[in-house]
Amino acid sequence: MRFMATYDLMETIRNTNQWMASSASSITSYPAFAAIPNPALKLFGAWGEVMERSYKRMVTKPSWGIYTVTCADGRDHVVSVETVLKRPFGDLIHFRVQGREEKKRKILLVAPMSGHYATLCRSTVMSLLPDCELYVTDWHNARDIPVSEGKFDVEDYTLYLVDFMKELGPETNVIAICQPAPLTLAAVAYLAKDAPEAQPATMTLIGGPIDPDATPTEVTDFGNRVTMGQLEETMIQQVGFKYDGVGRKVYPGLLQLTSFIAMNADRHASAFVDQIFRVARGEASDHDHHNRFYDEYLAVMDMTAEFYLSTVERIFKNCEIAKNEFTVNGKKVDIGAITTVAVKTVEGEKDDISAPGQCVAALKLMTGVPDSKKSEHLEPGAGHYGIFAGSSWRNNIRPLVLEFIDANARKPASKPQLVINE
Repeated sequence: MRFMATYDLMETIRNTNQWMASSASSITSYPAFAAIPNPALKLFGAWGEVMERSYKRMVTKPSWGIYTVTCADGRDHVVSVETVLKRPFGDLIHFRVQGREEKKRKILLVAPMSGHYATLCRSTVMSLLPDCELYVTDWHNARDIPVSEGKFDVEDYTLYLVDFMKELGPETNVIAICQPAPLTLAAVAYLAKDAPEAQPATMTLIGGPIDPDATPTEVTDFGNRVTMGQLEETMIQQVGFKYDGVGRKVYPGLLQLTSFIAMNADRHASAFVDQIFRVARGEASDHDHHNRFYDEYLAVMDMTAEFYLSTVERIFKNCEIAKNEFTVNGKKVDIGAITTVAVKTVEGEKDDISAPGQCVAALKLMTGVPDSKKSEHLEPGAGHYGIFAGSSWRNNIRPLVLEFIDANARKPASKPQLVINE
């Protein structure tokens, strides 16, 4: 109950703040107050409007918000999201562009499961849709998954990726962003031994911690500094009675959000103060830059405790991927067994999450892949977010990735011809 009490306490604090902000916004909107030209009332109401929206977004899964896409024919085509594989902890979804012939490029975008929803990659999805058949891993919020569904750790995550790749077939081109990069590498290595015919054609790893010790950052230093016992004691809580996952041990999204904001507290505080003044002056809008960014940034999801703890212990502390010692269900996953998959790594020069050197380490581990199938790119001046969603991605990295995919594309197996003997 101790862990459950702290979870409910965090939700109570969030709910109370949302209620107080809503009350402030409602009270100051009374017509009678319009007769009192007091700027303090306007600021109080603006504070309520901004904060109510913020606290509400913390427990709301954002919509993809992708309704149409303009294709090469110059027409806008309707986009629908279809579930290809439905699983308890995450689905494989397909962005179907209606009225368009199926594209030859088939891409599996492995979205991070590190506190935010897959919608964090919305701009990445939008940039790829015109030219690709796009599939995305849509991970679920652990608080909504009943305890009866069992555990979900790094090995289960890897097996989910294995199943998704098997479903899509060998013509697939995998793009993994940040957190899933090492486990995507492990999944392809697992396929190389277990089902080599299902290996993807290419694999692009973007800003992922393949070898966290290659270039230490605050993230890796924290992982090495804190013991597993300390992490379990301070970060893990049990889902309360409000959600379907009641009793499940998780690393709560609200706690993760606290850590995210603490890393750049001054910048976030300044952004919210500026937004309050913009609302008070009537200069803000529902879809301005602040709201578009924070609607996504504040929407956080719980991770299962076993996934978070096993990630820290096995990927960051023990460096099992970097040492090629990772196992799944007791079976050794040999990264050197990959021989036919072309691989490209992308890093940002100013990435302070997965610093340059951490991701490119994958190329040395893939000893079975010839150098002609290996490629690396370091984007000058780019930070972590920019290498998959910012202008660096749109203008420089995306064209390079598509060129790499086309250069190493695997053609679908031709159907055997029927030979008739006369």
